[in-house]
Amino acid sequence: MESTLKTIQEIYEGSHRDLLVKAYEYTKAAHANQKRASGEPYFIHPVSVASILTDLMIDATTIAAGFLHDTVEDCENITLDTLRKEFGDEVAWLVDGVTKLDKLDFADKEEAQAESLRKMIMAMAKDIRVVLIKIADRLHNMRTMKFQKPERQVAIARETLDIYAPLAHRLGVYAIKQ
Repeated sequence: MESTLKTIQEIYEGSHRDLLVKAYEYTKAAHANQKRASGEPYFIHPVSVASILTDLMIDATTIAAGFLHDTVEDCENITLDTLRKEFGDEVAWLVDGVTKLDKLDFADKEEAQAESLRKMIMAMAKDIRVVLIKIADRLHNMRTMKFQKPERQVAIARETLDIYAPLAHRLGVYAIKQ
């Protein structure tokens, strides 16, 4: 986790570095008492998502949204308005876009996958960075899914192979596709 912060401080300067350090610290505090299924601190997940985005050499705003992508959904007293006040409209908009990709729930697996794909396409049409954050989120979840039930692992892997890997490939993010 500290290595991600160190990398950010080496790569980004000025207000970009300040934004990323602030997002890192904010996320650390927001997820302080949460744990992942593995028992590890939840904070590891948003830092890993931001690290994946940093490796892609993407802009600071997108990485900040990567740090913050789960705060509205998973943290009490944090709303989009809170993020907008703390980090600006663009970061809040990206976090909202990622959050909306996960909102709908479907009974039918095919319908769910088709709807996920439709939402991804709509997000791409508005701002491709929303999809890149979601792909980084999915990549980290794939790396750590051994703590999920076997049937959940199969469902996540199938959706990843059917939707996220082809999107990563088409977006030219081959390292994530692999």
